[in-house]
Amino acid sequence: MKKFDKDRLILAAGGPVLAIAVAMVLTSVVLIASGRNPVQPYTLMIEYAVHSDIQVLIVNQAATYYLAALAVAVGFRMNLFNIGVDGQYRLAAMAAALVGASVELPGPLHILVILLVAVLVGGFWAGIAGILKTTRGVSEVVSTIMLNAIATSIIAYLILPDQFGEQRGNNLTTGEIPESGWFPGLDLGAAGEIYGFTLVAALCGIAYWLVLNRTRFGFDLRATGAGESAAVASGVDAKRMVLTSMLISGAIAGLTGMPVLLGDAHTYSLDFPAGVGFTGITIALLGRNHPLGIAFGALLIAFLDKASATLDYNGYEKEIATIMQGLIVMAVVISYEAVRRYGLRRQQQKVGEELAASGDGGTGTGTGPKTSKEVSA
Repeated sequence: MKKFDKDRLILAAGGPVLAIAVAMVLTSVVLIASGRNPVQPYTLMIEYAVHSDIQVLIVNQAATYYLAALAVAVGFRMNLFNIGVDGQYRLAAMAAALVGASVELPGPLHILVILLVAVLVGGFWAGIAGILKTTRGVSEVVSTIMLNAIATSIIAYLILPDQFGEQRGNNLTTGEIPESGWFPGLDLGAAGEIYGFTLVAALCGIAYWLVLNRTRFGFDLRATGAGESAAVASGVDAKRMVLTSMLISGAIAGLTGMPVLLGDAHTYSLDFPAGVGFTGITIALLGRNHPLGIAFGALLIAFLDKASATLDYNGYEKEIATIMQGLIVMAVVISYEAVRRYGLRRQQQKVGEELAASGDGGTGTGTGPKTSKEVSA
């Protein structure tokens, strides 16, 4: 049992650890090639991240990344590639901000309405890709990419002053959400405030794990993702699972903008964070679609984002962190394939050891210890 647990730990952690190590080595090679110190940038970022206010920024950023990665991971477990998380979350955030700024309700109800709008809009936008795939066979990769572009155009149109937007200096916004619609956070004094929605993000991760691993729906989803023909043969409606998975993925994507919207900005504007959905793909891959792995991946990428600010002040380009993120994506593919092959070899070795033990060294004499089946017979 101990040996099994050791192998399982290696297989689970080997891919991400190897990917990060390879990315660090390759980044160091780039630094050496440019005549820079290959170690100092990492030291500077770690020292910078020790400050409590930077740690708060990292945690807040990680909450947003975590939700985006969960949305991507739902699709991955179904063997679907939802590249449209970025468009889904931005469109949902804008719609939620518009509704939140236009209604006056008691605190909890106001927040609930905003969240409901975000979930419905995100699910609706992802559902379009799901319907296209189940009815016309359109690849979700193609449809979600196109839907990202359409979402960007819709947002640009609706936020115009002639439509629902407001002109504030050189920026366009949807108007500020009243304080009753703000999600309370954890005030740490001079260090800042941790978004209260961080707790909701953690609860979403727990719900994700429970649904996938402890419910019949989760089993059907994973089975369909592993082999659609086998799932259909066992009575699973594959098309319904595809559509349902896209709806759930989009609903979670709709929540991705809520930490910033309800905890900080309280409005949607032209400078609202973009590109989060694509970062979520990196984190989901790095975390192997597991909620704990995704959490570590979100914290790592958030650390690289926020701690890289100190590089500018110390003679290094902060794009070093961006290079490292890109190398992590490339290294993930290679490292996971290496770990997969290692796992196959270990399984073959175990089978050989068991056969040798049960067959007296594999000689076929049958004088070795009897198996449980032989005993029961």
